[in-house]
Amino acid sequence: MMDSGKVRQTGTTSQPYSEHSRHWEAFEYVYPVVSRRSRGLSVGINLNPDTICNFDCVYCQVDKAEYPRPRPVDLDQLRTELSTLLVAVRSGGLWQDPRFSNIDPALKRLNDIAFSGDGEPTAAKVFPEAVRIVAELKRSLGLEDTKIILITNATLLGRARVESAIQLMDANQGEVWAKLDAGTEGYYKQVDRSAVPFQTILDNILACGRRRPIVIQSMFAQLHDTAVPEVEFDAYLQRLRDLIEQRCRIKAVQLYTVARPPLELYVTAISDQMLRCMAERLTDALPGTDVQWFGSRG
Repeated sequence: MMDSGKVRQTGTTSQPYSEHSRHWEAFEYVYPVVSRRSRGLSVGINLNPDTICNFDCVYCQVDKAEYPRPRPVDLDQLRTELSTLLVAVRSGGLWQDPRFSNIDPALKRLNDIAFSGDGEPTAAKVFPEAVRIVAELKRSLGLEDTKIILITNATLLGRARVESAIQLMDANQGEVWAKLDAGTEGYYKQVDRSAVPFQTILDNILACGRRRPIVIQSMFAQLHDTAVPEVEFDAYLQRLRDLIEQRCRIKAVQLYTVARPPLELYVTAISDQMLRCMAERLTDALPGTDVQWFGSRG
């Protein structure tokens, strides 16, 4: 029998999880969003408004119709935008915004400040400086308990400057949420469409997870009306077993599916029933691991 307390669906169908705009006011880098995985308000930081990313995921919603051109991040502007939004959250002014005025009161809480956005956050040269800005503003505004989350595809976790920034996050309620969408090289290339070898992803997750507890995020969807092959999910389970056996500290695994329309029209959500079954299989395979799943509507 499964421990039902370890397999959790989060969110309800009435919440506006399909609204995930990375734009607020005239801001360039900072945006508020009600996150199904954070179970409250997440203040996002987009270090990649130029949409540069070393992944090209089939389920991505970012329109890269124009070839991305590198654009330096203005750290002073980033600091001003983040300070302004955090003050609006603390004062309650944010909840007067029409986009957020009807939010369930239980979700009107600041859960985290998250490095996410239109590309891989750690690819931005200013990532370490941006982490320092977040840590400083948290302290100055009395938000020491607010998490700093890095949502990453794990490709650059092995770089010294990235690890140094994550260590600063560790000292300021930091969490690393690392992407793992496949169990084999072939499926990884089909879904994430990256030139970075799959083994590099696994090695980086292992090294990062040996230093601190991490969260694994896994997106599963239908491709051309075909769900994830069973043999592929078996391989994915084995990858997680291998990581844990090698002392990777996985504090939680988040399974989720498409909640907003991707640019690739052949990518669609899998059913809640299938996602629940996958979560239950994962719990059986990894006893004691906190497994969370998020359907297409929360």
